[in-house]
Amino acid sequence: MRQYNERVVLQAIRLHGDLPKADLARLTHLSTQTVSLIVNALLADGLLVKREPLRGRIGQPSVPIALNPDGAYAIGVKIGRRSMDVLVIDFTGAVRERSSVSYDFPNPLTLFDDLQRLLDRSVTSLGAGAERLAGIGIATPLSLGSWQALLGVADAQASRWDEIDLAQRVGEMTTLPVQVIKDTSAACVAELVSGRGRSMHSFLYLFVDTFVGGGLVIDSHLYNGARGNAGAVGSMPLHAAGGPAGVPPQVLSAASLFNLQQLYEAAGLDPQAAIDGRALEPPWASHTRVWLRNAAQAMALATVNATCLLDLDDVVVDGVFGRELLSRLIAHLEEALDMHNWEGISRPSVRAGTIGSDARAMGGALLPLYAAFAPDPEVFLKTRASGAST
Repeated sequence: MRQYNERVVLQAIRLHGDLPKADLARLTHLSTQTVSLIVNALLADGLLVKREPLRGRIGQPSVPIALNPDGAYAIGVKIGRRSMDVLVIDFTGAVRERSSVSYDFPNPLTLFDDLQRLLDRSVTSLGAGAERLAGIGIATPLSLGSWQALLGVADAQASRWDEIDLAQRVGEMTTLPVQVIKDTSAACVAELVSGRGRSMHSFLYLFVDTFVGGGLVIDSHLYNGARGNAGAVGSMPLHAAGGPAGVPPQVLSAASLFNLQQLYEAAGLDPQAAIDGRALEPPWASHTRVWLRNAAQAMALATVNATCLLDLDDVVVDGVFGRELLSRLIAHLEEALDMHNWEGISRPSVRAGTIGSDARAMGGALLPLYAAFAPDPEVFLKTRASGAST
């Protein structure tokens, strides 16, 4: 019970910011004496620090209590289809170290050597603070080897990922706890914990990278689904099956950064412009406008369908590209939503995500921090089988 109450106090500070003991007692519904004992113990453990006293009020000045940034650390790893990122975050969620490796497609024969090198660098960067590492969280597509034909990847290379247990493989490289989560769900976690998602009740999260993907928050909690794949908007069909069109294309066939880069390559332009700010400049801009229109229409269809099922309050859109391109995409999405019939349902607000390209690795890193210090250690990893009754 004491450990649980300690986690409740830590979570209250994480959600509400620096707080005096009296305010902590009111928020947590614990007695002032209990909060005082817990805070003193957490101060001694180096998980909390005291701020400067607040003066100018009646009575004794109150002393805000805050999370100690150096109280704990975690490592987040994003293994994507085009790059791998490794982040170190501190106890407040701030990024302390960042490194990455780019590739055409992840080769398991070489990727784990690169990961070992980046993990070693991350641990070394903390010095003595490495003793306070809570663990490693890995964010990766659940179907890393899928859509290989679209990417131009050989079946043999893509199918290798079906044979790899990532948690076990990385666990052999470290003594730290290792957890794995879908990459876009991890990005959704980062937005929920550290972004504007903290003030939203229910929202669909859309993240645009090589392929578009999503996450789902219901009642202020990440909803994973039976297989950890809830919010898989990229796999939604773009029209009905059957007829002369045959099998319908999926949302990701129009709303992914891969499509924009293909447009650039077909015009003899550098595809990296999609993520470095040149996308809205000549000669890339004309191709970007085509992509924005097609991507927004596909995302609008996914948004309407999700809203019909879930009665969403908001849709949060983020991606690996710059904030100006994100703003343009949201503007086009709003225009595409105008073209749909909203009779019988309430149209959700569309908002820009706040984390950007770090979101997936950051969400991964938050998993071990919450596992070690949150009141509900598995709040982001529950599935229907393990987290709820049927």
